Amino acid sequence: MYNKVLIIDDDEISIFLTKTILEVAHFARVFVGFQSAHDALTELVSALRNDCTQQLPDIIFLDLNMPFMSGWELLDSLLPYENVLRNKCLIYILTSSVDASEIEKAAKYKLVTGFLQKPLDEHAIASISKKV
Repeated sequence: MYNKVLIIDDDEISIFLTKTILEVAHFARVFVGFQSAHDALTELVSALRNDCTQQLPDIIFLDLNMPFMSGWELLDSLLPYENVLRNKCLIYILTSSVDASEIEKAAKYKLVTGFLQKPLDEHAIASISKKV
């Protein structure tokens, strides 16, 4: 069981559904949802700058297509912290997109562990759990 999971998605219903599916699977102890990539970034960078890596999530589920700051922009903003995050936090793209170019683009980010389709299902959860 993971300690902390962040779900970053501009759709409140998607956050609720993802959290519910993960709770039923006893996936983590704490779930935090953000409807704003910028707000999530602020929290992550604050923990990194204050050397509070224990406050970082074990896993982030990140939507790509969001207003104001996209998932891609969040990933770009985290690049300076890549070495610390890669040892502490797994980032999964969780999107409704089936665009092959987005899958290829995600693969170029060292911070991205995997690319998952919404809604999250039991197979994906089992696959993630095996990686630990």
